[in-house]
Amino acid sequence: MKKFFYGLILATAGLGGTAMAESHMSNEGLMKAAKARQATMQLYAFNLGVLGNMAKGTTDYDAEAASAAAGNLVKLSTQDQTAYWLPGTAQGEIEGSRALPAIWDDMAGVSEAAQALVDAAMTLEEAAGTDLDALRAAMGGLGGACGGCHKAYRASQ
Repeated sequence: MKKFFYGLILATAGLGGTAMAESHMSNEGLMKAAKARQATMQLYAFNLGVLGNMAKGTTDYDAEAASAAAGNLVKLSTQDQTAYWLPGTAQGEIEGSRALPAIWDDMAGVSEAAQALVDAAMTLEEAAGTDLDALRAAMGGLGGACGGCHKAYRASQ
């Protein structure tokens, strides 16, 4: 977790090896970084879908599947994503990006949002395999953490 935050701080502050490599990176390299970021978001969405369908009653509650999906969310939220969030990959800078430039200008807010996601994912992981009511109760915190970052740092379609 600390590695992710430290790397994210270096990248967004324009310091360190990742950001220095970015300054010499081709548009193709920046596109690859953004695509990796988008793929990570798709993995979040997939696992949230598994849990959300259980919480809504669309699919039957399965403690093992819920625990696995919640565990995946913890792993995703704590992985080092530094290389995905390079300056030069904001909306309008490369095709298909919805990241707002504010993400690179508000390091404190980004760090808070990232920590809120980690905390909510860990809470969800603890609850997911317990029972359906515990899963439902923990889903709101994760949704709030996702929304908190997206509202501030992601452009609407």
